[in-house]
Amino acid sequence: MIFYFSATGNSRWAANKLSQLLHDTNIISIPAALKGDCRYRVSEDEPIGFVFPVHGWRPPKIVRDFIERLQIISEEKSFHYTYSVITAGDDIGMTVNYLQKDISRKGLTLDSAFSLIMPESYVGLPFMDVDTKETANRKKREALKQLVAAAESISSHQNIFHVKRGRCPRLKSHVIGWFFVKQLITDKRFWVDKDKCVKCGICANVCPVDDIQGGHGKMPTWLHNQACLTCFNCYHHCPHHAIEFGRFTKNKGQYYFT
Repeated sequence: MIFYFSATGNSRWAANKLSQLLHDTNIISIPAALKGDCRYRVSEDEPIGFVFPVHGWRPPKIVRDFIERLQIISEEKSFHYTYSVITAGDDIGMTVNYLQKDISRKGLTLDSAFSLIMPESYVGLPFMDVDTKETANRKKREALKQLVAAAESISSHQNIFHVKRGRCPRLKSHVIGWFFVKQLITDKRFWVDKDKCVKCGICANVCPVDDIQGGHGKMPTWLHNQACLTCFNCYHHCPHHAIEFGRFTKNKGQYYFT
């Protein structure tokens, strides 16, 4: 069973490819799962995987909320090899530690974790932008090789942690990550250039948490209901680059997995 969350598509690609490599067709989107009761019956010895991107050097809020609600139903003495594939534009800090703590409350132990360096999509800070097309394509090629190797390790239930924590992982996850969660995960900075917006409704359709009120023929507005993940899916999918995040995204690029 593979649980995944993806905004701009990097983690969705990884989850789907992993599903093919592992012959595991039980693949579940976390935003869709949260609309249900989050109860899943897992067969004896069935592996459990979590695939998601890093947000502020931590698991995304939506992933942590899902795990909090998750209920695994299985035989009393069943063993479930548990793994994670984490996508990031660069390093992941202490993300694995946060995940391990979260799933331990569900009686699971993280047996393996792998990080994939994927094309950058976070553009919410002045010094961050998307990768060039050449860099993005190179990252995708290298990620595929790494994912194939990870799938082989997962298939044989190996205990491997092949992750890129980067420099100062505790500082990034605990300190900068705290600031990220408290100050940068917000929909209040998003605004629409009315001269560019054609009211196509794409931004509302691609929002993974239904935080945008709009649709075809309507000007999009954010609901300010604390659901926003600041994943920038709306920004990246806007065909006319009409969505901005304060001044941070001015003249920056767009990206989603194709």
